[in-house]
Amino acid sequence: MKRTARFVMIAVCAFLAVGPGVAVAVEEAEYSVLLREDGFELRRYQPQIVAETRVTGAFESVGNTGFKRLAGYIFGDNRSRNRVEMTAPVSQTQVSEKIAMTAPVNQQAVGQQVAGEQYLITFMMPAGSTLESLPQPTDVSVTLRELPVQWMAAVRYSGTWSEARYEQWEASLQAWVLEQGWTAIGPPVFARYNPPFMPWFLRRNEVLLPVQPMETQGAG
Repeated sequence: MKRTARFVMIAVCAFLAVGPGVAVAVEEAEYSVLLREDGFELRRYQPQIVAETRVTGAFESVGNTGFKRLAGYIFGDNRSRNRVEMTAPVSQTQVSEKIAMTAPVNQQAVGQQVAGEQYLITFMMPAGSTLESLPQPTDVSVTLRELPVQWMAAVRYSGTWSEARYEQWEASLQAWVLEQGWTAIGPPVFARYNPPFMPWFLRRNEVLLPVQPMETQGAG
């Protein structure tokens, strides 16, 4: 079995039930809900360490590429050969600038132009992790970063991971943030909590939007 395929299989097993009615526990990002209204939430996320990688391509394909790289890191493709516990969600954030790449890249023909959006694909590291305690990636395209406390507007939905469906819910979240009079301070984040084999109607998907901290908006 190819190495990347083996990593994907291991990652899939991390989500699989270990027996009838018994599910593998996966740590999630820690947050508190400050406001809940009509299916929307304002959350305060605790500081966290993330592993991330940049991928260029289409919205619906970059997640798989980034997942393979990050899964490789947490399953031992690092300088210490140590494994890191699986967490959720897998997050996808568009980087503001577009880039154009010149082939060959992998099996693409020489001279072909590959253009697309650039995204950050992110895994949260387990609670209690530090930049010093985590193993260092051997893949130079994977980096570790510490995130501060964040205020996030959020909306949860089920269904496919299509770009059209994501954009529908992103627009709803943006409208809710505007209604509240808050200021968005970063790009929206697409968060996926389930593996690809999960039936679409059972999936937990979210759109998150970083907003200006409440105390600086005079809202308590």
